[in-house]
Amino acid sequence: MTDVPLTHISRPDGVVPSSGYTHLVTGPGQLAALAGQMPFAPDGSLVGEGDPEAQARQVFTNMRGVLAAADAGFDNVIKLTYYVTDAAHIPAILAVRDEFIDTERPPASTVVQVAALYRPELLLEVDAFALVPPTAPTPARETR
Repeated sequence: MTDVPLTHISRPDGVVPSSGYTHLVTGPGQLAALAGQMPFAPDGSLVGEGDPEAQARQVFTNMRGVLAAADAGFDNVIKLTYYVTDAAHIPAILAVRDEFIDTERPPASTVVQVAALYRPELLLEVDAFALVPPTAPTPARETR
């Protein structure tokens, strides 16, 4: 994994300071958009039915794998968007998130409560943007 130097601004002038997220993250590199990750194991089975902590852990584990495909990690993530079916789950989800990110330099974040996700047993979905070093395309890279 190659690090991209990022600038985190948590206290922009005229804006209330953030707590647990960064208002603005900038840096050089290539933008990588991560699709919404859901709590499915590699075999397609749902992880943690009814358990927001277990579902969050699987979501962030899946996200780690997607980032690795871009030769990146959570230090490259500049923005997370959480879609949750119940705002009461947010503390458990953020506690798991804190196991994966640098809590001293967190990404920009948005939490949205939604009426439902595409399957009723899903409690959350998380998508992300990351800045990764530019790489030359190689035949070995999957492009499906």
